Amino acid sequence: MEATQKHIIQDGSSMFYHQPSSVVKQMDISVQTFDSYCTLESSSGTKSHHPCPNNNNNITSSTTSFSSNGSPVSQSNNTNNNTSQFSPEDNNNNSPLSGSSATNNNETELSLMLKDLETAMMEPDLEDTSFNGYEYGQQQQQQQQQHRAAASSAMYRSMEMISRGDLKGTLYECAKAVENCDVAMTDWLISQLQHMVSVSGEPVQRLGAYMLEGLVARLASSGSSIYKALRCKDPTGPELLTYMHILYEACPYFKFGYESANGAIAEAVKNESFVHIIDFQISQGGQWVSLIRALGARPGGPPRVRITGIDDPRSSFARQGGLELVGQRLGKLAEMCGVPFEFHGAALCCTEVEIEKLGVRNGEALAVNFPLVLHHMPDESVTVENHRDRLLRLVKRLSPNVVTLVEQEANTNTAPFLPRFVETMNHYLAVFESIDVKLARDHKERINVEQHCLAREVVNLIACEGVEREERHEPLGKWRSRFHMAGFKPYPLSSYVNATIKGLLESYSEKYTLEERDGALYLGWKNQPLITSCAWR
Repeated sequence: MEATQKHIIQDGSSMFYHQPSSVVKQMDISVQTFDSYCTLESSSGTKSHHPCPNNNNNITSSTTSFSSNGSPVSQSNNTNNNTSQFSPEDNNNNSPLSGSSATNNNETELSLMLKDLETAMMEPDLEDTSFNGYEYGQQQQQQQQQHRAAASSAMYRSMEMISRGDLKGTLYECAKAVENCDVAMTDWLISQLQHMVSVSGEPVQRLGAYMLEGLVARLASSGSSIYKALRCKDPTGPELLTYMHILYEACPYFKFGYESANGAIAEAVKNESFVHIIDFQISQGGQWVSLIRALGARPGGPPRVRITGIDDPRSSFARQGGLELVGQRLGKLAEMCGVPFEFHGAALCCTEVEIEKLGVRNGEALAVNFPLVLHHMPDESVTVENHRDRLLRLVKRLSPNVVTLVEQEANTNTAPFLPRFVETMNHYLAVFESIDVKLARDHKERINVEQHCLAREVVNLIACEGVEREERHEPLGKWRSRFHMAGFKPYPLSSYVNATIKGLLESYSEKYTLEERDGALYLGWKNQPLITSCAWR
């Protein structure tokens, strides 16, 4: 699949801050294709526009594209003329940026650019402002000089970062230029970054490729369509092999959440004969395998177990009979373990959930599970309906024995664009680094795993705003406030759960960290918390 994309800047001269012609020539990429720095695909064409209000510098772009095998264009056969420039050239030192044109720029050329920028800062304004009066002209001249100085400073700082291979710093400068609607600086930095990132390189290069894609999508207003297109591959057979399953095996994040939540549920229903579990994101049902086995071996006999599995109806996984397949799989396991079992699939968006749709019965011990799903619920910053808090209040009315919460430890919900960009970069860089422990660079599915399971989140966080931004993480402190306001009290996780998780981490890497704080567990990478787990009642 090919997509021809053109990046056109119209009437953009005002954004160059009256820089000398030599500098403008260096920076002018007014007619530039987006193909060379796009790795993802939006599902349909979108009308593109510049995100800056009251700005006449329109940017137009069509959608990005995949190769025929579903991998990014940059991973297509080397004989293909459409091969992307994301992959670094072969080199001997394996430096993240070795072989890139950014680090091979002619130093004399950079020096000349810097001299021109310094000259531009000192040049007097040649425009005639006398018709507006002397004082007004002086103010205008001072403002223009300040603009030129700021632009020159940003350019100098960016060239310094590029020359020393500082990819994170360069990405941040590009994000700043995007936020400031600095079209010239944005274009130039994007053209430099395309040589610094790679979907098959070091962790920072791989993440950088998707963050750059997010910035391009933000300019083209295509982030929402990319997010919808990049869903994890839906299961097509009884093995339920998906990209998410590969990530599940490669990193302990999901197992940590599942096992800690299961431990809290098992403790809360240990003396109950009838147990009803409401899972607000059933997915493939993998979380409940270990719990069913544990309940089957419970002294005194297993309880009768009923699971209500909720899944987003927009997912083809839900529409193609996937929920029924999950129920059959869990039912066979329960039968093997001697556990009386019943499954009910509910194809519902969490924003549509009402009490009567959950099938709660009297006499059952109720456990409610929120596994990495609540951050998708819009809150008061997005809509007056505030589904995030509404759902917690609804669950509290059911008087559950226990409610389990697993969420990413990040602050991206109401954070402004630039702080959110930095938070996204720091959080996901740790995740990409941890993936390298189990998935080799040449793993045939690694790129698909990162693209479909992680890149879609990164692009959504960077490119989208308002209701289109579905990835809205909050730190545990904020979740505590929400649960307290809904009337819940903490349900501390047992020491047995902590010991189980520590044993789990030993099979992965010593760089994973586990911290218990105020009854909650924090799983991190190199002491940076990434996932939290807690329980409430």
